[in-house]
Amino acid sequence: SSLLSRRTPFSVFFLDNISCSSSSEVFWLLAGATWYGPPEGAGSEGGACGYGGAVSKPPYYSMISAGGPSLFLSGKGCGACYQVLCTSNKACSGKPVTVVITDECPGCTSEAVHFDLSGHAFGTMALPGQAQQLRNAGVLQIQYQRVACNWRGTKVTFVVDKGANPYSFETLAEYENGEGEVGFAELKQAGATAWQPMHPRPGSATWVIDSGSPLRAPYSIRLTAPDSKRTIEATNVIPYNWQAGQTYVSNINF
Repeated sequence: SSLLSRRTPFSVFFLDNISCSSSSEVFWLLAGATWYGPPEGAGSEGGACGYGGAVSKPPYYSMISAGGPSLFLSGKGCGACYQVLCTSNKACSGKPVTVVITDECPGCTSEAVHFDLSGHAFGTMALPGQAQQLRNAGVLQIQYQRVACNWRGTKVTFVVDKGANPYSFETLAEYENGEGEVGFAELKQAGATAWQPMHPRPGSATWVIDSGSPLRAPYSIRLTAPDSKRTIEATNVIPYNWQAGQTYVSNINF
């Protein structure tokens, strides 16, 4: 069922800060849903994908979810957007809301597909004034569908890992429009013509390149979407004087 949801055709809806896409012929699938963290919080205020405190800030606004194995996909599902709704409880609004996979729920295996939503995101599926009543319901049966992300006015942002160095450069990319995930990442050193492949760090959204000699900055990074194979190139996005733990904003997006 997760494969079907990943291949759903897209047309556009607009919900809050996220312009998201869905099928004109809607294919809703069934999943289980729980919530974690503070009732109005952003789950773990970070998560396995590596987005850190950004999940509680724009453009995520705490509308995030940990995913069971079929959604998290060992980190490959990080950044994917889904619409979710519930009708199985009297407190459910029946209206879809959009969430982003930012964390892993390895124990969420009772159903084939399971969303462990932030407390805030879980509450947004409720009727006005009944968010806490819905959160008290326990495990819910919900409906979901994969949708395209459109982070309006936001460019792809690269967060350099705190352990990065000139011999082993590590970064994650956030806010990709469209599929939301990165299927492949490549780096090009200063003065070079060839792109060098990066490899994903298992269980996160971080991409790594190891070198036997110091890499020459500034670095350009090319991202490829996993399904459409579309590519974008962020030229010299990592500056000459880059620092581990810092964030660098590109001027591009899918």
